[in-house]
Amino acid sequence: MLNILYRDDYLVSVDKPSGLLVHRTGLDAGETRFALQLLRDQIGRPVWPVHRLDKGTSGVLLFALDADTARTMGLAFERGEAMRKTYRAVVRGWPADAGVIDHPLKRMPDDMRSGREEIQDALTHYRALARYELPLAQGQFASTRCALVELQPVTGRRHQLRRHMKHIAHPIIGDATHGKGPLNRALADLLGLQRLWLHAGRLELRHPISGQDVVIEALPGAEWQRWCSMAGQEASL
Repeated sequence: MLNILYRDDYLVSVDKPSGLLVHRTGLDAGETRFALQLLRDQIGRPVWPVHRLDKGTSGVLLFALDADTARTMGLAFERGEAMRKTYRAVVRGWPADAGVIDHPLKRMPDDMRSGREEIQDALTHYRALARYELPLAQGQFASTRCALVELQPVTGRRHQLRRHMKHIAHPIIGDATHGKGPLNRALADLLGLQRLWLHAGRLELRHPISGQDVVIEALPGAEWQRWCSMAGQEASL
């Protein structure tokens, strides 16, 4: 059963666990469980996803309870209109204390939607929350540096956070596409868990019907404390 974070007559939000697909896709033909179907069965009515979270990403996932609301909210997510999305991620290396990534992104090859520009503007704000030095040798270095960062995407491009963090040479740990495979595997062995270390923690939006401000939050799971434990630090999440 999914943890419902928010529900009214038009919207419903759940805390998606890492490893769960939002809906059926040909890229994961062997999967049989999807957030859309689980939520539909749980509340006993159809639901429409208004944005995506990657399979490995956990946290706030929003659905609409009718097609019109889904269209309205889908455009708002893509354009970043009247909303703020806040994520947490663990990345390779120690990035600057804060920064802005203003880097256009090319449309993904499997994005078949019509009327889409091949190159789209993409903007992400980030700031470092904690820095870890783990007892894991990498090449000529005796330890591995990682950092907990807060990410706020202004636009909503496909895989934007993962692609932007790779662009500044601080890929998200556990990212099999944009990260470093040997490092991901070594850290998974050290932590005792393999996942994409990306969590959608907070969504602030203007309600499409009432116009009221809505804030939805999902705390990171207990597994995130493993980073502090491995680095010999007190919990900071």
